[in-house]
Amino acid sequence: MLTIRLQRKGKKNQPFFKIVVTEEKRSSTGGRFVEELGFYNPVTKEKSLKKERAKYWLSVGAKPSDTVYNMLVQDSVIEGKKIPKHKKSKKKQEEKPAEAPATEAPKEKQGSEPAKEQEPAPEEKPEAGAPPKEAIEEPKKEDTPST
Repeated sequence: MLTIRLQRKGKKNQPFFKIVVTEEKRSSTGGRFVEELGFYNPVTKEKSLKKERAKYWLSVGAKPSDTVYNMLVQDSVIEGKKIPKHKKSKKKQEEKPAEAPATEAPKEKQGSEPAKEQEPAPEEKPEAGAPPKEAIEEPKKEDTPST
């Protein structure tokens, strides 16, 4: 199966991507590709794409990766919505269902869970030249039996 994907080139900390059509099973880092469709430089935001060839490969059945799909939508080669690049965190997904029934949720929480104690106010910071409080206190002497 053919895919349109980015192939990384360039030095360390200087990425440069070729937009290529390749077999899905081949490596994206150094494998052979069928055709080069363009390039993308994320450092300078420079981008070049052969729109005609991209349309041809899509009509033949090549599937673009998520990033390339977003590039094609941005360049109006294909129509559609962009695919979100970052996944939503699980913490935010868990919090949203709990907030949905806003009228009943607070009443249940008050009766079932004990109220949280308020944290004490943070202590004042010592002056810059003053030693920490632990150093001021004398160490405790332990009673040792003498023999």
